[in-house]
Amino acid sequence: MTLKVHSSHRCCWLCSPSVHRIWSRLLWVLLLGISPDSRAQQGTQTQSIKIEGDITLGGLFPMHSRGPAGVPCGEIKREKGIHRLEAMLYALDQINSDPDLLPNITLGARILDTCSRDTYALEQSLTFVQALIQKDNSDVRCSNGEPPIIPKPERVVGVIGASGSSVSIMVANVLRLFAIPQISYASTAPELSDKSRYEFFSRVVPPDSYQAQAMVDIVKAMGWNYVSTLASEGNYGESGVDAFLQISREAGGLCIAQSIKIPREPRPGEFDKIIKRLMETSNARGVIIFANEDDIKRVLQAAKKANLTGHFLFVGSDSWGAKNSPIEDQEDVAEGAVTILPKRASIDGEERISQDSQYEQEGKVQFVIDAVYAMAHALHSMHVDLCPGSMGLCEKMDPVEGRLLLQYIRSVNFNGSAGTGVMFNENGDAPGRYDIFQYQLSNVSSAGYKAIGQWTNHLRINPEEMQWSGGERRTPDSVCSFPCDPGERKKMVKGVPCCWHCELCDGYQYLLDEFTCDMCPFDMRPFKNRTGCRPTPIIKLEWSSPWAIIPVFIAILGILATTGVIVTFVRFNDTPIVRASGRELSYVLLTGIFLIYLITFLMIAEPSVVVCAFRRLLLGLGMCISYAAMLTKTNRIYRIFEQGKKSVTPPKFISPTSQLIITFILISVQLLGVFIWFGVMPPHTTIDYEEQKPPNPEFARGVLKCDMSDLSLMLCLSYSIVLMITCTVYAIKSRGVPETFNEAKPIGFTMYTTCIIWLAFVPIFFGTAQSTEKMFIQTTTLTVSMSLSATVSLGMLYIPKVYVIIFHPEQNVQKRKRSFKAIVQAATVSTHLSQRSSEKQNGESKIEADRTQ
Repeated sequence: MTLKVHSSHRCCWLCSPSVHRIWSRLLWVLLLGISPDSRAQQGTQTQSIKIEGDITLGGLFPMHSRGPAGVPCGEIKREKGIHRLEAMLYALDQINSDPDLLPNITLGARILDTCSRDTYALEQSLTFVQALIQKDNSDVRCSNGEPPIIPKPERVVGVIGASGSSVSIMVANVLRLFAIPQISYASTAPELSDKSRYEFFSRVVPPDSYQAQAMVDIVKAMGWNYVSTLASEGNYGESGVDAFLQISREAGGLCIAQSIKIPREPRPGEFDKIIKRLMETSNARGVIIFANEDDIKRVLQAAKKANLTGHFLFVGSDSWGAKNSPIEDQEDVAEGAVTILPKRASIDGEERISQDSQYEQEGKVQFVIDAVYAMAHALHSMHVDLCPGSMGLCEKMDPVEGRLLLQYIRSVNFNGSAGTGVMFNENGDAPGRYDIFQYQLSNVSSAGYKAIGQWTNHLRINPEEMQWSGGERRTPDSVCSFPCDPGERKKMVKGVPCCWHCELCDGYQYLLDEFTCDMCPFDMRPFKNRTGCRPTPIIKLEWSSPWAIIPVFIAILGILATTGVIVTFVRFNDTPIVRASGRELSYVLLTGIFLIYLITFLMIAEPSVVVCAFRRLLLGLGMCISYAAMLTKTNRIYRIFEQGKKSVTPPKFISPTSQLIITFILISVQLLGVFIWFGVMPPHTTIDYEEQKPPNPEFARGVLKCDMSDLSLMLCLSYSIVLMITCTVYAIKSRGVPETFNEAKPIGFTMYTTCIIWLAFVPIFFGTAQSTEKMFIQTTTLTVSMSLSATVSLGMLYIPKVYVIIFHPEQNVQKRKRSFKAIVQAATVSTHLSQRSSEKQNGESKIEADRTQ
């Protein structure tokens, strides 16, 4: 069925309301008067509009949607079909009435319906090449025997269309064979830029490679790095998504969670499965959609059915654009969708065909007009060059040579219907210029698409104009993994560069970079947020610390007591008690006790080279002096009484001078060791960062201390301990000596008690080696143990004497001087008494045994 219109009847078809009504009725007869069923019965009978003219242009428009199985065409497409068809008719009328463009040349048209199906469009488009197909009719005769008169079909010099990329690809393959140029107003598949395959194809819309770049820029501007893609099966959807994937890979920083293809003939429940798949990666809320209107609508319906309104953040291609049909009755699901559309403007001269419906100009109307004008400008330039001065077509343009016309098409450059330049690059593509829209439902005077930016080689977007589901202004997230907190590193998920797990840099680690934790230097600790390292605080034992107050208090009392004893002994130096106690060794022993108390202050004082040197010197010296003097005393007593058992001759080296020499020899061993230590390793301070390094670095401290390890400290005290043990042994051996003749028993009790103190000291000292309070505990334990041992010596050996001297001076009188012979006799008596006591015990045991028998 063909509707023929003569050009003389349509010179001003939009200017006259009566003509407009006639056109409207004629179009509706064409479009609505034949039902899909009747078309099915007619098979592939061509449905077209034919407009007579000097030069005929072809037109391909999706007047109907794709029909169900077995039926090529479905229902009427008001926007993508009727509006675009009307736009071509409007452009033709404007060109034919323009005296400066193709003067005295009338453009005609043959317009076909593609029914949104590539195979159907291919069959229909064969109409365009009929004039170029040579047919052999030599054997055809009429009934009278004469050859038939066959009217020559009109020659189509160029085609405007098609809409869908898959349709354009199918048609372009045919038109290429017959060198017929084609200009599309809506096909954006990137593969159509391949001139080795689609040499005669051009388009006034930018290819999807530009659109894909714009959509990648939009996604990045939203701060999204994890999205899914949806594509309708076919060239438009698949090539659009492929371009998006390629550009996103090249740009980096963007990962694809799901890439789903919508089948050309979806089965029932297919879209529910698609939504379910998208929810497998629910963090990927952004969905990039290259799909036809029908698929978009059914995706929104399935999302609403799954109660996921507001979850998905759609970014739609130009097939969605600013159309209302895809979102009809699904506005709440579509809220916040960001869509893209080649830059356009409404054409004021365009009227509505349907008088009984609200008119809203379809987005590609501008490009239909630009495509028709591009063809007209190319023909005009060709006419100027080939037919100069001719008032109509000349022989050189009859017929129009397609390959030459293509060259003129690629050279056009004029301002289009929207005021923007219309031109083509070497691939026949228009420059990329897009408007960015967002569908907004809340907090606006009326729901609809709102322009929020544009893209012309780079994105310009206004975030303040955007709003999302529920009127939310903050851009929702569409990320696989959220940014790690300060101090957490990214542990990447293998194969998915946008997904990671956050792991805290623990212990003494800090965040070197976003993927690596590194250890802080030994003298530093991480910041609380672990973004770097800071110096570890330095501490020392403070005088105000409880760990220092107790030993200092004990030491002060000890020093006062020792000073009091020394003053008393000096004051009563010639009294019998002082002389009997061995004045010379007593002063030496008291000096050692005083130094033991004094070392407490050196152990607590802030470490320095001088302090460390005196610590080395005095730590073992005070104990060495004390125990050397007591050892000399006990040894003298032991030798005297042992010698008295054998003879009346006194042993050697028992005079005060000899005792002092022996004592100083014992002391010199300690001093020699200390000076050798000074020579081998001079004293110095050090900061120990390991001693107070607990798992929590906030409690880490560097300890300022002298260079004395636990081992060196014990070695420093080891000689004094040997003297103490030896003294204890002699005290035990001298326990049988009568009290009236010696100090052995007080010394013995002193040594027993001292041994108990130091036996308790060892496990406390070494048992706290792993404690974070090690320095404080060990220093306190050491100083208190030393002070207690000095206090025991002072209390048992000298306090009783001072008590008698001060409070019972009547007892501090001269008694008969005992000779060595008397000492020998006392020793003999003591020995006999011990033997008799032993025999008596044995006799009692024997009698008891006899009684039991």
